[in-house]
Amino acid sequence: MIRKITYLILLIASTGVVYLIHDNYPDLHLWNVFLTLLALTVIYLVLNIIIGEGISGRIKDAKAKYSLRKTITILSIASALLVLAIIWVEDSTALVVSYGIIGAGVAISLQDVFKNFAGGLIILTSGVYRVGDRVEIQNLIGDVIDIGIMYTTLLEIRQWVNGDQATGRLVSIPNGMVITSSTYNFTRDHRYLWDEIMIPVTYDSDWRIAKDSFLKILHDQTNSFQEGAQGDIDRIGEKYYLPAQDIEPNIYIVPTDNWIALHLRYVVPVRERRLVRDKINREIIELIERVGGIRVASESIDISDFPVLRYRKDEESL
Repeated sequence: MIRKITYLILLIASTGVVYLIHDNYPDLHLWNVFLTLLALTVIYLVLNIIIGEGISGRIKDAKAKYSLRKTITILSIASALLVLAIIWVEDSTALVVSYGIIGAGVAISLQDVFKNFAGGLIILTSGVYRVGDRVEIQNLIGDVIDIGIMYTTLLEIRQWVNGDQATGRLVSIPNGMVITSSTYNFTRDHRYLWDEIMIPVTYDSDWRIAKDSFLKILHDQTNSFQEGAQGDIDRIGEKYYLPAQDIEPNIYIVPTDNWIALHLRYVVPVRERRLVRDKINREIIELIERVGGIRVASESIDISDFPVLRYRKDEESL
C-alpha cells in the first residue's frame, strides 16, 4: 500500500510540474503530456488504489486475489493505451483502428478471466453443482467444498485410493471448465446410483444356486435403499423425461470362453458405494466357503500340444 501511495504522489507531482511548465511556456505537446499524466493519475487512483485495495482487502482466497490483481493490471494498461490514443492520435480513422487493436488485446488477455467469471455465474445461477455435491470434471472427481468467483474447490476422491473415498488433496478447478467440459454430478436430484459386481464362476459350478444365493445377499444388503431410491427417481421424473427404471437388485448371466460371468446389479447411496460393496463381497466369500458346488473361476490357458524339440550336439574332431 505504501508503494502504491508513493507512485500516486509521484504521478500527482509530475502532473503538477508539467502544468506549471505549460502555464509559463504554452505548448500543444506540453498540454498533451499534462492530459496524459492527469489521465494516468486518475486511472491509477481509481483502479489500483480505490478498487484494488478496497476489494482486495475483503477477499481471503489467494487465487481470487491474484486474479483480481491481474485483471486490474491489464485494465490499467488497456485504459492507459486508450487514453494515449485519444490524446495523441488526431486522425479519427487511426483512432478507430487503435480502439479495435486495444479491444482485441484486452479480449485475448482476459479470455481466461472472463471465462472463469462467466462459469462462476453459470454455476451459481443454473445450479450445475452446489457445495456438497459429488462431481467429476475432466477426470477429476471429488466433493465440492467451496465455489468461488473464479475457482471451485474439490475434496478429491479416488486417484490412488481404490474406492470412493477421499485422498486428502484439495483440487482447485477453474469455473470456466463448466463451459468447455462435461460435468458429471453424482448427487444432483438423485442420491443413489447403480453399481455392479462381476463374479466369475466355473462351468462345472452350479450357476443357478450361485445366482439365487447371490441375489438373496443383494436383497438383504440393499432393501433399506429401495424406498429412498424410488422417491428420488419419482422426483426426477417430475423434472425430466425419465423412462421407467428398475431399482430391484438383479443378476445378469454372461457366458465367456473361460467362465460364466454373473453381473450383480443393485442400487446404492452414492457415498456408501464402497461400504456396501465390501459387505456384499464378504457375504459372497463366506457363502462360497459354506456351500459346495460354487467355484470362482480364474483365467486359464489350455495347451493342446507341445512342440517337438530336437537337440543336436556337434562333436569336434580333435
